[in-house]
Amino acid sequence: MAMARQSRAPTILLTRPQAQSRRFAEELRQVTDSPVLIAPLMEAHFLAPDLPKAPFRAVILTSETGAAAAGRMAGLPRRAICVGQRTADAARAAGFLPEVAGPDADTLVAILLAGPEAGPLLHLRGRDASGAVAERLTMGGIVTESAVVYEQVAQPLGPEARALLAGEAAVLVPLFSPRSARLLAAGVAEGLRAPLGIAALSPAVAEAARDLPHHWLETAEHPDAAAMCMAVQRLIASACGP
Repeated sequence: MAMARQSRAPTILLTRPQAQSRRFAEELRQVTDSPVLIAPLMEAHFLAPDLPKAPFRAVILTSETGAAAAGRMAGLPRRAICVGQRTADAARAAGFLPEVAGPDADTLVAILLAGPEAGPLLHLRGRDASGAVAERLTMGGIVTESAVVYEQVAQPLGPEARALLAGEAAVLVPLFSPRSARLLAAGVAEGLRAPLGIAALSPAVAEAARDLPHHWLETAEHPDAAAMCMAVQRLIASACGP
């Protein structure tokens, strides 16, 4: 849809949990002076499940929140196979000995199945985690159990965010998960007037975001913060261009 040039810089709306949003806001400040509003759509709640009983050789951690949850538990192996450097850093801070196995769950599964890894392994994950990591590894010959150790509880958009989205100036929203896209779509089902630009972490996130009425959509070239910053820059150029 053709849009008139925006008269002022678009606002970037960050909907991740507070800690991740604050960190990403700092990264955005290195590449843009567009204003940023943090309005989390989810908040992490740690759980205390009964873990499967096995002499696990390592834990698999696919998120920073999973690493933080693991750090609250006793009796786990110290070795942690992680998705991404951020998760590995969080695992190290929680007392684990981390190994990075790719930037996403699909790569982690491929790396483990192609190597000499032996089970049993334990995937500590969120309630809404995707990728079926334990199932795919077990089918490939590496016995892996999983346990839900946290959940991201949905939160409504705050009044400042709702007012922003009901305005006339462009709003750019980086989305890091399909669930974030679905929650935002539900939160703005009524009252959305602002021209909306979406930066999606992956094709799966972009697909989930298609239910959002938007004027611009950019998908990150890699599933990491640096590529998301570049996607946001492309959105700014689209929103402010002729």
